[in-house]
Amino acid sequence: MIYKSEAYNFILKKINEFRDYKLIEQIKQNPVPKHIAIIMDGNRRFAQELGLRPNAGHSHGRDKIKEVLEWCFELKIKILTLYAFSTENFERGSNEVKTLMNLCKEELDKAAKDSRIHKNQVHVNVIGHLESLPEEIRKSAKYIMDETKKYDNYSLNIALAYGGREEIIRAIQSIASDVKRDKLKIEEITKLKVSTYLYTRGMPDPDLILRTSGEERISNFLLWQLAYSELYFSDVFWPALQKRDLLKAIKTYQQRKRRFGK
Repeated sequence: MIYKSEAYNFILKKINEFRDYKLIEQIKQNPVPKHIAIIMDGNRRFAQELGLRPNAGHSHGRDKIKEVLEWCFELKIKILTLYAFSTENFERGSNEVKTLMNLCKEELDKAAKDSRIHKNQVHVNVIGHLESLPEEIRKSAKYIMDETKKYDNYSLNIALAYGGREEIIRAIQSIASDVKRDKLKIEEITKLKVSTYLYTRGMPDPDLILRTSGEERISNFLLWQLAYSELYFSDVFWPALQKRDLLKAIKTYQQRKRRFGK
């Protein structure tokens, strides 16, 4: 019974907080990644393990975003990119897609009024094939991007209706169009030039890409941008992610950088 007592839980909480504090102090001794991208996976399996409907898992996953953003403020991680909804997600059941769309709109509207966004000067950018999203979401995305476009302290990139291959194809189409109209010469097509045609133009590539839920694949996410990113896969479902899980990912990133002298 001692393991269920309030005193035990209080002591355990304090021990975990102390461990997190020590880990943060160690991490601060080395450069932290400037840009972290996260594949937020495991909402449905999280709900299934708790005997809940998939929609409940998505709701818990939405709430986790706020926590992770706070951790980034604490660690001075300047850019956070979240894979919120892929082009493949449109193939899910209509009810689930509708729920995800509603959650996306609610969160965009709440974020536009969130004092933390404005206090910390967070530039919110929604990336992806936005034309495929419902009109009300496109309006909400445009509103929050307009409201925060002058902020330059932090950046929060939300990938909606995003697909890495689709992004590259659209870039190729735009480049071909510019070449055809004599706005671009063939010899001017460089890696740097191609990056200006991507959804992420103007942003540095991610230093660290984290995927939750135990799956070890990229799932069509930032295929061009991840060329030199460190990849980290966590067994924890996205809604269950704790600060220590993120800290371990950053610690691993730092160890890899030191090992290869980068």
